[in-house]
Amino acid sequence: MLYGAAIRARRMLYQRGLLRSERISAPVISVGNLTTGGTGKTPLVESIARLVAAEGKRVCILTRGYGRKDPRQRVVVSDGTTLLADANTAGDEPRLLAESLLGLAAVISDADRVSAARWAAANLATEVFILDDGFQHLKIARDLNILVVDATNPWGGGQLLPRGRLREPLNGMQRADCVVITHADQAGDIGSISSLKARIAELAGPKPVITSRVRTRGLTPIQQATAIAGTPAEPIGAFCGIGNPDSFFAHLKLDGHSICYTRKFADHQIYQQSDVDQVVADARSSGAQILLTTAKDAVKLRALRFDLPCYALDIELSFGEETELSQIVRAAVSAA
Repeated sequence: MLYGAAIRARRMLYQRGLLRSERISAPVISVGNLTTGGTGKTPLVESIARLVAAEGKRVCILTRGYGRKDPRQRVVVSDGTTLLADANTAGDEPRLLAESLLGLAAVISDADRVSAARWAAANLATEVFILDDGFQHLKIARDLNILVVDATNPWGGGQLLPRGRLREPLNGMQRADCVVITHADQAGDIGSISSLKARIAELAGPKPVITSRVRTRGLTPIQQATAIAGTPAEPIGAFCGIGNPDSFFAHLKLDGHSICYTRKFADHQIYQQSDVDQVVADARSSGAQILLTTAKDAVKLRALRFDLPCYALDIELSFGEETELSQIVRAAVSAA
């Protein structure tokens, strides 16, 4: 009740103009969600950055950088052409985005995203900003507000934090300009997606709704840079430290992998050699021939030793309404 009251009061202050959203001198696309962790937001940020870069625009992703060493420090993770900070300094998701989008987008970790945006506009000549995890970050004005809804757990148990996973009441969805449903392939039959779309329409109003699915691009050895096609051995052991580990394991099964061992770590896990040694021992005793983990975990694992081959799953999103999403993004960038 206290958390909900605080969220409603803050939102009301912005609605009445007592707190102001600051506008910067470039279009801002926000990508965020109503629930905590594991909704598939990071691959969506990457996809949108690629769409904007394809329009010939200089892109910068603004992110808080959860789990990094000093959350008060501004860290330029990438200037768009060079990687400038590791996962410990930048945060795992910013480092992953910086690697995936090298040559296409800059990435900055900073809790003060208005200040970071102004710095990037002046020093990196940024033309479009993507606000990562920005749905509740009302301090910065945006030209397109994209809300992510996870088909496997859309409403976070229906309770606000700390009892549930909702960051704000469901009527906050009305602020969205567009809704992207993630993990649509893991939601069961088509009817469940139709029901979810109907519920979104009730809560958010008549907004565009885009469905997305995770698609495997390939596997990359943890301690090498070259991706490979297919899996060298089965069965596999799978481990991760992400917000929705079950979604990762479900995707591996949908890809046809035989899984004999799984291990869940905390989201943004800082791995130690002892963690890896325990995973290797347990996976091997379960019959695993190799290990698979996420690309987000991989950026924190490269300096550690693996006595069992370990690969990172490289993924991308495919969209049921890809042309519509492209048009929405293009319109926001050109109209601002």
